[in-house]
Amino acid sequence: MVIDGTRMLIALLIGIAVLIVLVLKTKVQAFLALILTTVIVGVIGGMPLTATEVTNAAGAKATVSIVNSITGGFGGTLGSIGIIIGFGVMMGQIFEISGAAKRMAYTFLKLFGKGREEEALAITGFLVSIPIFCDSGFVVLSPIAKALSRTTKKSVIGLGVALAAGLVITHSLVPPTPGPLGVCGIFGVDVGKFILITIVLAIPMAIACIIYARRFLSKKFYRIPDEEGNIVAAEYQAPDYEAAFHMDMEGIPGALASFMPLILPIILILINTIASALKATTGFMGVLVFLGQPIVAVGIGLLVAIFTLGRKFDRQTVLTEMEKGMASAGIIMLVTGGGGALGRIITDSGLGAYMAGGLAKTAIPLIILPLIISTAMRFVQGSGTVAMTTAASISAPILIAGGASPLLGAIACCVGSLFFGYFNDSYFWVVNRTLGVSEAKEQLTIWSVTSTIAWAVGVIEVIILSFFM
Repeated sequence: MVIDGTRMLIALLIGIAVLIVLVLKTKVQAFLALILTTVIVGVIGGMPLTATEVTNAAGAKATVSIVNSITGGFGGTLGSIGIIIGFGVMMGQIFEISGAAKRMAYTFLKLFGKGREEEALAITGFLVSIPIFCDSGFVVLSPIAKALSRTTKKSVIGLGVALAAGLVITHSLVPPTPGPLGVCGIFGVDVGKFILITIVLAIPMAIACIIYARRFLSKKFYRIPDEEGNIVAAEYQAPDYEAAFHMDMEGIPGALASFMPLILPIILILINTIASALKATTGFMGVLVFLGQPIVAVGIGLLVAIFTLGRKFDRQTVLTEMEKGMASAGIIMLVTGGGGALGRIITDSGLGAYMAGGLAKTAIPLIILPLIISTAMRFVQGSGTVAMTTAASISAPILIAGGASPLLGAIACCVGSLFFGYFNDSYFWVVNRTLGVSEAKEQLTIWSVTSTIAWAVGVIEVIILSFFM
């Protein structure tokens, strides 16, 4: 049996169209839509229904079937990242209930000094969103933005958007956030290296969004919370920076306890990456390499959070909150695994090598493919996680077969998922509604443009990196 490359390519295009329709126009959930799409691509593309030896589109012989591709892709993807996702979301819940996130914000205020509230909030979001979903992170931290606005008389819109940008950028780029972890799993790239590079790339994105928030949004949309907490338009007032440094921090954990569960895993993972690169993997360094494995490192961070931040709560409260985090992680795991299943169909059919050969004959750089797919998927269906995992599933086999850098391809998938968050994006509503913005035109100006600025900076960075990777 021979799998025809052209037929498989047509099947993939039909499958992507079906996926978009299912996610946008029906009640079918994204995970089920991905699995259905995988089946449709396999059937239309001529993949065997039962295990059969075939000559795939790339001319290689293999024994494949649609079901084996689905289960193999699903399990293979989650095998490396599922545990980390679970640990990360449990840690996030402990940050929320303990007040550690609030302490982080206050610490950065003290660090940056007067007049730099936007930077303080953006960096707080930048770090907090590494293990926490940006939606919940914004809900938790937005009272700090409102409190700062009330005390400093700075616009809550500018402050809130700086916070929201910091949250969404690392949420979209830096593991152990589930989406980027899923992309790492699909491309098979080293998580430690990915963290190092994406943290550096995220900084210019955050700076651009801070500038937009401070210089444009804060002036165009001057709004502050009133005594009842309602956000209202007001006459511009000069900032009062002194009051911001007198927030009530009674009962909130200290800075060391708040930051340690987040910083310790990152340090361990970075040590692992450096030691592995230097091939120092024996003796004491071997122990550090083991501790720096992402699963072990994030697990250690979770244990630190439980026994430090969680010590003031009773056992049942801590367990209930962690289980609540696990419930929210379930769908991310399923969607990530579904993306892996779709990618395995493309790999097993040989379509990746077939398309890479075709693209190699054109002037289109291979690295542009994941950017285009992720950007398009983000725009049509809203979810950044679905966009990046779908783009990774489709483009990973093509880039690898074409000899392009898997690491850069993974980064491109994540960058594309930041494009123009609007009505079909849950975070769009969380940010705008929390900040009291109800007019559609204002919502687009305040958040959709901000997310697109981050995307545009990321695209430039990917193009620059493509000359060196």
